[in-house]
Amino acid sequence: MLFFSNIVFAQISGKVIGIKDGDTVVILLEGNIQKTLRVAEVDNPENSQPFGKNAKQFTSDQIFGKQINFIETDTDRYGRTIAKIYYDNKYLSAEIIKSGFGWWYYHYSNDKNLKMLEAEASKNKIGLWSDPNSIPPWEWRKLN
Repeated sequence: MLFFSNIVFAQISGKVIGIKDGDTVVILLEGNIQKTLRVAEVDNPENSQPFGKNAKQFTSDQIFGKQINFIETDTDRYGRTIAKIYYDNKYLSAEIIKSGFGWWYYHYSNDKNLKMLEAEASKNKIGLWSDPNSIPPWEWRKLN
């Protein structure tokens, strides 16, 4: 468990058994309980959006079939658990952003390290940043 001030964050483990898109995964918990997790602090292109399938494949390559640890941070409007996901001594959101397959979701994150990783990926035109017309998913959803 992690302790911050009087708040206790429980770290939970599960096996990744499904990848819905670049920032939504399904895990299997103890007792054969399935849980859908929305990856915290990052917003990936939608599946129908340019780079959406690439983002989904990246997330799959990183964690599918692996045992992960996660910390629940909130619940979204669809009832999914928002979670910080850790695997192989890596933080999934940071890996997605630095590989150019997602945007730092600054509306819901104050992690300046993620901002720097996004700026670096953008500067080097990595992943979705290679497309000068890439549209953040929150804007794409409004248009579609």
